[in-house]
Amino acid sequence: MGHRLSRIYTRTGDDGSTGLGDGSRTGKDALRVTAYGTVDEANSALGLLLATPLPEDVRALLTALQHRLFDLGGELCIPGHAAIEDADVADLEAQLDRHNAALPPLRDFILPGGGEAAARCHLVRTIVRRAEREAVALSRVETVRPQALRYLNRLSDLLFVLARVLARGDGHGEVLWQPRRRA
Repeated sequence: MGHRLSRIYTRTGDDGSTGLGDGSRTGKDALRVTAYGTVDEANSALGLLLATPLPEDVRALLTALQHRLFDLGGELCIPGHAAIEDADVADLEAQLDRHNAALPPLRDFILPGGGEAAARCHLVRTIVRRAEREAVALSRVETVRPQALRYLNRLSDLLFVLARVLARGDGHGEVLWQPRRRA
């Protein structure tokens, strides 16, 4: 897949274009670039989450997710390339079921927070949701495999559950939303 960069600046993007993984060029503001750029942003935010103290099983899971997000970014960067499979979505669902089983049912909305790790996890979740919206927008004009869209959807769900796990695990707990009551 592609070539490695030995020189970081190429000057080829100075005109507002960028190269895709298949060698073609497009605008830096193209829907495809926006979608894989936001996946990259989510991956960077995962790195920020990984810089906090975490339970080892969560750390291992998040590291694996970083690898899959890199795969997904590659899939979105190379038109026609397939990297995310149904098994990747099934793995997310299994992790969702595993981590959610230990949590009490959620009867109210929770505020993003619950300690540093949980708050960072919520931030990653919202970035993944944006990546999903952008991938959906791309899919309206170009081909995006359904596995990629399902992966982003399940990943944001998993990150929500992990944020709950982290908030409870480090003793901060979850802050329930208290809607303003109008008289």
